[in-house]
Amino acid sequence: MLGANIMWGLMSPVAKLVMSAGIVTPLIMTDFRIFGAALLFWVASLFCKSEHVPPRDLLLLAGAAMLGVLCNQGCFIFGVGFTSPGEASLITTTMPMWVMVLAWLILKEPITWKKVGGIALGATGALLLVLNGASSGMKGDNPVLGDLLVLTAQLSYALYLTLYKNFITRYSLVTLMKWMFLFAAIALTPFSIPSLIAVDWSALTPMHWGGVLYVVGCGTFLAYICIMIGQKNLRPTIVGMYNYVQPIVATLIGVYLGLDRLTPLKVLAVLLIFTGVSLVTLSRARRHSQ
Repeated sequence: MLGANIMWGLMSPVAKLVMSAGIVTPLIMTDFRIFGAALLFWVASLFCKSEHVPPRDLLLLAGAAMLGVLCNQGCFIFGVGFTSPGEASLITTTMPMWVMVLAWLILKEPITWKKVGGIALGATGALLLVLNGASSGMKGDNPVLGDLLVLTAQLSYALYLTLYKNFITRYSLVTLMKWMFLFAAIALTPFSIPSLIAVDWSALTPMHWGGVLYVVGCGTFLAYICIMIGQKNLRPTIVGMYNYVQPIVATLIGVYLGLDRLTPLKVLAVLLIFTGVSLVTLSRARRHSQ
């Protein structure tokens, strides 16, 4: 879990650095990630036990791909292209709270006062980041839009986890990911062809390719493998705690690379988000212990 969240935390500044030259657009970066991960998971499936997936489940996997891969990854990469890597990673910490809200609305799971307080604090922190986006100096072309896109990515993934809560336990992670990434790649292809043709591939430097390889190989493929191993050996509460590594890593790397800077308001937002997610996590832990 520590390895997965470190790789995800590094992904925001790496993707931002690759796209900052203007050669690799957010759409092209999304293409790299989805097509590359699909290829890697299908190759990995050749070395795993084969699982039969009936047509009805394939349709469900196609729907899961739209929420859990295409919308999630696409909105995240586009968001990083418009905002700072630190804020993008900070907003990702709100995802557990959105899962809690959607589980209450869709699955009718109860929400305690501690959960409500945590959701309110975390949402306030995320809102501060969005509103502060317009005034920060180390930003992209449209920081408010970027923060909202990253937030949309978290909401889509939370919706995927809620709607497919029982379904995703039927198959192994490799089987799920190879089909989901394949369906996402198929859906993305018609929109990507013009951009892929227009790219000046000769202008890509070894640094660009290195960043792309990191996002695909580490930030997507290896991170999901680490998550699978971690979830099998750790309690859910501990798994959630490792999510806090992402903003720390992204912010430190972003500051080091000159892509981001710390401000008092951002520190306050961090404290609010961490406090909110901690309250939700503690509430969930107590409910599980009962």
